[in-house]
Amino acid sequence: MDNESKHKLNQRTNDKLQLLPWFINEYVNKKRRTLSTATLLNYCHDYIIFLEWLIKEMQFTGNISKVPLALLETLTTQQVEDFLNHLELDLNNSKLTVNRKLSSLKSLFNYLQNQAETKDLKPYLERNVMAKIEFNSIKEDQETIANRIGGKILRGDEFEQFRQFIAYDYGELNKKNKKLYNFHQINRERDTAIISLILGSGLRLSEIVGCDQQDLDLKKCCVRVIRKGNKEQYVYFSEQALHDLEEYLKVREKRYQIDKTMKALFVAASMGPIGKSRRLTPRSVEKMVEKYAVAHGRPSLTVHTLRHSFATRYHQENNDVPKLRNQLGHSAIQTTMIYTHLTNDELKQAVDKMDGL
Repeated sequence: MDNESKHKLNQRTNDKLQLLPWFINEYVNKKRRTLSTATLLNYCHDYIIFLEWLIKEMQFTGNISKVPLALLETLTTQQVEDFLNHLELDLNNSKLTVNRKLSSLKSLFNYLQNQAETKDLKPYLERNVMAKIEFNSIKEDQETIANRIGGKILRGDEFEQFRQFIAYDYGELNKKNKKLYNFHQINRERDTAIISLILGSGLRLSEIVGCDQQDLDLKKCCVRVIRKGNKEQYVYFSEQALHDLEEYLKVREKRYQIDKTMKALFVAASMGPIGKSRRLTPRSVEKMVEKYAVAHGRPSLTVHTLRHSFATRYHQENNDVPKLRNQLGHSAIQTTMIYTHLTNDELKQAVDKMDGL
């Protein structure tokens, strides 16, 4: 992530912290060295939702910045369960999202009980109710997840078909619509390069939009990215991605009116007569992929399923889980093992043989 993006995330986090109590400010500031700016911003969102609910539940008369530590110690396990039900039933959060928000609360409460201390060397909290709360049980095994993903990814010749559609066919399909056609002509090299890079490397959305031009090493076919946990890594990409990146770089500066301060690799066209080019946002890339996916007749395609597509193809061709784990930036090898299920055709072949009995 470039310094400009980090600065913006830090500023948004600081804005949220002004709304939050002192002890949450202390916790977030302590975690700035170990957690990413995006994670800390998400934590602040979670704490605001929790404290807004807490004020109503406990009939506290002040605003959330004035919520005292003592109020947290009076929470019962049933009240916390009520909050989690509120997230799921009233706010329509998935069980996975509820788990993530519970995790942020557990981390905060653990800090208040086991790490922070008063001048008298006593913990901020004597009682930690969050330690008694269990996460939602997510009962999907790797094979179930693989089956769910399997119908959404690209396979074989579909990689090149989707790439060709973005590079050429989408424009031909919309020749009669001047607005769509002209917009495609402006951005087709950029869009093709983005899709090709995901399909040729398996990079995450945040890693794609966080790339600066100086992060590219075209001779070695690799790009420097900051992975989860703020870990720097050089990730290799395919020869096809290299070709498409080179085609994009030929037009990038002139097409997007790049000034000397613009470091972002993937940029959006300037807006207005004196507007400046700007870094593509994650949402812009998501909408771009969605546009092409729907037009191509594959509406289930997303940035994440394109990443899954790369991983499945890599495993099929290399059968090397440790290398795939490193390529994808997974912290746990169990996550990478999903792709062994996606490429395991032996079970289907065994079932098919039963028809011949």
